Amino acid sequence: MTTFPKGTLPLGLAVLLGATSVQAQDSTDIEPVTLRLAHVVNEQDGFHIAAEKFKELVDERTDGAVTIDLYPNATLGDERTLLEGMQIGTVDMGVITNGPVANFVDEMAVFELPFLFSSPEAAYGVLDGPIGQELLDKLSDVNLKGLAYAERGFRNLTNSAHPVTSPADLDGLRIRVMENPVYVDTFRELGANAVPMAWTEALTAMQQGTIDGQENPVNVIHSFKLNETQDYMTLTRHTYAPAIFVMGMPVWQQLPEAAQQAIESSAQDAAEYEREQNAAMRTEQLAELRDAGMQIESSPDISAFQNAVAPVYDKYAEQFGDYLPRIREALE
Repeated sequence: MTTFPKGTLPLGLAVLLGATSVQAQDSTDIEPVTLRLAHVVNEQDGFHIAAEKFKELVDERTDGAVTIDLYPNATLGDERTLLEGMQIGTVDMGVITNGPVANFVDEMAVFELPFLFSSPEAAYGVLDGPIGQELLDKLSDVNLKGLAYAERGFRNLTNSAHPVTSPADLDGLRIRVMENPVYVDTFRELGANAVPMAWTEALTAMQQGTIDGQENPVNVIHSFKLNETQDYMTLTRHTYAPAIFVMGMPVWQQLPEAAQQAIESSAQDAAEYEREQNAAMRTEQLAELRDAGMQIESSPDISAFQNAVAPVYDKYAEQFGDYLPRIREALE
């Protein structure tokens, strides 16, 4: 089995696995290894829920041979930094929002198209099916290993200026979006001043008032207590955002097959667990945000939003090859 050149061993690998056959199928054949899993959100967030479940399942399925150490709160860097670290082997793995991943594999951004999915179940059918797996496999072209689709969820708008019920209300508002061109263009078409920036920077920008708002799922708005800087939320559900359990290929290739199988199955099961938890918590989270004083618009003019973002489809449809028509066919 090929080993890392001297001096390039990933920080998370406690022991080289060269002595273990890649054909090993029994967890007793896995030599002890510690992997570092990083994400950029806090311990109340769905990403951490998924990461903790993953850690538990991997420990169980490898009889303790593979240990997962968790690094939340961007302690190892923002999402782009984490992905770049995975590529060269200085970060082992992470739970990463789909938007930043799409900067490495363009086609992944097809999932970011506004109002593509009508429900979580519709999204799961595509993500967990052949189309989703095909796109996960494309990550190997950029030295990453896609494991499974966890969930960021349906994204909603918040702001500190005034209620938003239609695109006209977004005119001139400075809205933070992920560093992804589909998001930037979506909010520009809606009339906002789209400001792409890392999440860690966005939190400071909201506190300082240098941006007016942001867009994220309810679980993020709740876990980061955005009601403290954002007075208004609009349940636009404008984009369903997956998140990805992803590992650096340098680390993945050093693992024996038994460990790979345990990691891959655990990632899928942890992703599905996180989806269930997000759904169970959403109603309570919205109630708590209302009680904390956030004004929530639950019935915006969705048709107006959909019409406004039509040019985004015109611009990006060809970029995604046949993925958009295949997704639409799968949704029918």
